[in-house]
Amino acid sequence: MSVAYKTATAHGAQGALFTDGINRRYVSGFPSTEGMALCHAEGVALFLDMRYAVSAENAGLAEEVTVIRCTGGISEEVKRFAQDKGINKLIIESTAVTIAELERLKTGLEGIEFVPVNNICGTARQIKTVGEIACIRKAQSITDKCFSHILSFIKRGVTEKEVAAEMEYFMKKNGAEGLAFETIAVSGAKSALPHGVPGDDVLTENAFFTLDFGASYGGYCSDMTRTVVLGKANDEMRRIYNTVLEAQKAGIAAVKDGVYCKDVDAAARGVIAAAGYGDYFTHSTGHSLGLEIHESPACSPKSGDVLRAGMFMTVEPGIYIENLGGVRIEDMVLVTEDGCEDFTSSPKELIEL
Repeated sequence: MSVAYKTATAHGAQGALFTDGINRRYVSGFPSTEGMALCHAEGVALFLDMRYAVSAENAGLAEEVTVIRCTGGISEEVKRFAQDKGINKLIIESTAVTIAELERLKTGLEGIEFVPVNNICGTARQIKTVGEIACIRKAQSITDKCFSHILSFIKRGVTEKEVAAEMEYFMKKNGAEGLAFETIAVSGAKSALPHGVPGDDVLTENAFFTLDFGASYGGYCSDMTRTVVLGKANDEMRRIYNTVLEAQKAGIAAVKDGVYCKDVDAAARGVIAAAGYGDYFTHSTGHSLGLEIHESPACSPKSGDVLRAGMFMTVEPGIYIENLGGVRIEDMVLVTEDGCEDFTSSPKELIEL
C-alpha cells in the first residue's frame, strides 16, 4: 500500500490524484509534462495522452503502475476510471494545485470530491530508496567530472556565459538527462551574489570565481559549488576561503541521523562568526534535494527538523562581501546512522588558475 493511498484513506478518500510533474513521476516512475496519476487501492493508474503513452508502456514501469491511453481528454478517462472503481473522493497535493487548476478539476471530474492535503508524498520522498540513491550518485559523478573539465577551460579572456555554456554542454554530453538548475558562474564582485546570473562579463583576474551547478540523472538532482581564483589570491582572500572551508568541514562533521538541522547550521555558522565574518553568511547551511533541487528539510538556524538516515543534504556555507566577492563551498552528503557519506569527490582546497 503506497504512502499516498494510506494518506487518502486517513482522509476518508479512495485515492490520491497527482497532476504535477514531480509527484506524478515519483508515484509512477515516468516523466511527462502532462498527465495525471491516481493512486488507489489496487495500484497506480497513469493517464497519458498519445505523446507519452506508448513510451510509458515500454518503459518497464513497476508492476503496480497501469498506463491508460487517453485518446480523448485525460479528464474524461480519469472520470470513467473513477466511476468504474467506485471512487468519489480524492485527495490532491495542495501545494501543487492552483485555485484555477482546482476549479478545472472540479469541472472536468464532476461528481468527485477533492480534499486538498499538504505534503502527501513529501515525508516519504525525504528518505531515498536504493534506486534513488544510485541515480543521485550518477548525477553527482557527472557533476564532479564537469568540474575537472572546466578547470582546463577557464582562462583569461573568457566570459561567465562561455564557462556556463561549456559546463552545461559537458554534463549533457556525458550522460546528464538535463540540468538540475540554472548554472551559476559569477566572477569578481559578482561572486558576492549567492544566486548571481552569468553574463557577458570577462572573468576578473586575481578574484574569486564561483561555480554552482548540477546534473540531473533519472530525474534526480546533484548540486555542488566550488570557488576558484583566476590568477592569485591575496591574504584576505585566502583567509575568507579557508574560513568557509573550515566551516563546511564542521557542518559535514555534524551531519548524523537524529541530529537537529539547526545544529548542523550552527556548527558551520559558528566557525564563520568566530572568524569575524558572521554578518556575511546570509543563507542557510544546506537543503535536501532529490527530484527537486530544493526539498525539505533545510539546515537553517530556526529549523525544528531532524535529520534521518537516507536523507540527502547539501552543506554549503559561504561568505559574501559586497564589492569584493564571495566564497561558497558545497558538497552533497547522504545521512547515515553514524555520520554521512560525502558524494562529492572534487577537491576543496583553494585552486588558483
